[in-house]
Amino acid sequence: MSYDTEQDYQDQKVDLKLWKRLIAYAVRNKKFLIQNIFALIIVAVIDTLYPIMTRYAIDRFVNPGGEPSTDGLWIFGALYVVLILVQCFGTMLFIMRSGDIEMAMSYDIRQEAFLHLQNLSFSFYDKTSVGYLMARMVSDVGRLSEMVSWSMVDVLWSSCYIVFSVVAMFLYNWKLTLIVLVVIPPLAIVSYILQKAILKYQRAARKQNSRITSAFNEGIMGAMTTKTLVREQANGAEFEQISTDMRKASVKAQVLGAVFFPLIISLSAIATALALILGGAGVGATLNGTTTFLGVLTAGTLVSFITYASGLFDPIQNLAGIFAELQSAQASAERVIGLLDTQPDIVDTPEVVEKYGTTMEPKRENWEPLVGDIEFRHVDFHYKESEPLLRDFNLHIQPGETVALVGETGAGKSTIVNMICRFYEPVAGSILIDGKDYRERSELWLQSNLGYVLQQPHLFSGSIRDNIRFGRPDATDEQIRRAAAMVHADAFIERQPKGYDTDVGEGGVRLSTGQKQLISFARVILADPQIFVLDEATSSIDTETEQIIQNAITAVLEGRTSIVVAHRLSTIRNADRILVIRGGAIQESGTHEELLAKGGYYHDLYVHQFREETLAQALV
Repeated sequence: MSYDTEQDYQDQKVDLKLWKRLIAYAVRNKKFLIQNIFALIIVAVIDTLYPIMTRYAIDRFVNPGGEPSTDGLWIFGALYVVLILVQCFGTMLFIMRSGDIEMAMSYDIRQEAFLHLQNLSFSFYDKTSVGYLMARMVSDVGRLSEMVSWSMVDVLWSSCYIVFSVVAMFLYNWKLTLIVLVVIPPLAIVSYILQKAILKYQRAARKQNSRITSAFNEGIMGAMTTKTLVREQANGAEFEQISTDMRKASVKAQVLGAVFFPLIISLSAIATALALILGGAGVGATLNGTTTFLGVLTAGTLVSFITYASGLFDPIQNLAGIFAELQSAQASAERVIGLLDTQPDIVDTPEVVEKYGTTMEPKRENWEPLVGDIEFRHVDFHYKESEPLLRDFNLHIQPGETVALVGETGAGKSTIVNMICRFYEPVAGSILIDGKDYRERSELWLQSNLGYVLQQPHLFSGSIRDNIRFGRPDATDEQIRRAAAMVHADAFIERQPKGYDTDVGEGGVRLSTGQKQLISFARVILADPQIFVLDEATSSIDTETEQIIQNAITAVLEGRTSIVVAHRLSTIRNADRILVIRGGAIQESGTHEELLAKGGYYHDLYVHQFREETLAQALV
């Protein structure tokens, strides 16, 4: 199994534009943001006032070298309590508002991403794993919301505290301040080198995390295949390798982080030691009636200064930690924004949007009725430029005609169907619906008139009623029952414990394949499309259910254009026209009887299948 569907971000630098876009989600909640900033500034100001209070208390009430005094002590104590209460209120406010911003960001990003995914082309899902998308929407979005909301708190508080503290230190003694700040340049160099390495390994870990999510998804969805092919040990070995790669990358990032913070602590300790040694000498000289190069220095000033010096590196460590986390979360930001910026391969032109609207805001009043005339004109198509699939392909399907496509795997049958549905568009040439290039009409206009039934039907979690109503939410219960009756699904539905309210389970796991297919047919019929597409819709069900569906199809397709991709040739004998597709071209065309009379590829294929079915029945 391959889980490597990630884009490669390993060599990209930190992009501040990405973070600017993410912060814009936080800015949407201006009320919370303003309250948060206000609370943080209050907290930072009060934090820088505490050393000033300490200096005043020591120099006035303790008064080293003189007589202690208690004058004004009660006022001082009351003011100190007020500062504590105000700080508690500010702390409570910013914690509440940061949580609000985090939840609002997660909601906005996921909502926008989900709607964006609805508009992406079918080709995107063809080449993107479920695990990749789940990792983006669950773990990455949650991580980024937490990162932006809470890191904004730390960045703002730390920045304010550093600025206020440095200003106070310069006012106390600019010479001693410059000595303390001398450790900043080596701190910046160490930060740059280590954080660059941390970013590399964090990105690698995030990439492996997505591969692990994909592995879990495939392991769960393919459990039956794993069991029947006895792949447990091999799958376990592959998963172990992926997990090992993530562990190695994560451990390397953690080791570098473990080295980084002790270095910061050591440098801050050196700065504090310098302040103690030189400042202590300055206080001693002042008490003895002399001065050093630092000038007059009181005990209260030194204690206040040391408090600032030691406390200064706490916010610096905070900022360094945020930068490390920023580096770590950069990969998540790249992937989430990359997903949001993914453009659909199939888009309507501005002129079409102006007239017919968008997927989310359609202008149905301008939609022309669809008749069902389909024409391929000199169509070229390829998935890879080096491997052309259709070349100068021409086909005209009349309104109300039933056309069946047969041929070997890879001949181009499903590609033709997907192009009719506009899941893919021609590389050259054009496809006309009712005589007009379908790119001149809305994509939603066409797909609203399509009824597509797949070989493996997909049901959504919920009741049978909800699944039949899925394509037409306003349908009444009577209409739902009528649609079910048309495909003879009503018999088995009414035998269910809760009838139409029976829960089908995730993906319809509580129903058989045939039952799911009947519900899928009822769902399409209820939507009342003008064009039906049946992509091997009966190949995975039993003969009895197939006959039930076949009888229903004959009645339902009356007067509608239908394209049937068939593996069992017995199911298409009544088709108006059968096309044998080989190598992306039409090799034979005609009715069932006409093709048998030609004695060509279709004749040989039909005879071969007939013999196999006869032999299978004889062995039963």
